[in-house]
Amino acid sequence: MSKPKVEIYTKWGCPYCVAAKSLLDGKGVSYEEYDITMGGPKRDEMVERVPGARTVPQVLVAGTPYGGFDDINALDRQGKLDPILGL
Repeated sequence: MSKPKVEIYTKWGCPYCVAAKSLLDGKGVSYEEYDITMGGPKRDEMVERVPGARTVPQVLVAGTPYGGFDDINALDRQGKLDPILGL
């Protein structure tokens, strides 16, 4: 079974971004990271893909937004993150 594509929008110096990446790294999950520190087209893309998103990180799995670190950490504590990640 192939793993779903994981994407994360981040900004430089963001502790929640570091925590979210650390959580994914700890699970051995590869992800595509988009740095939107300076804004630009990737920031616009994030806002389009995740309506209402004004903060980072924003984590998407198979194109579905799951929120930021607090959200994916809560899913992990509930045992719901691994199935989403295909683990």
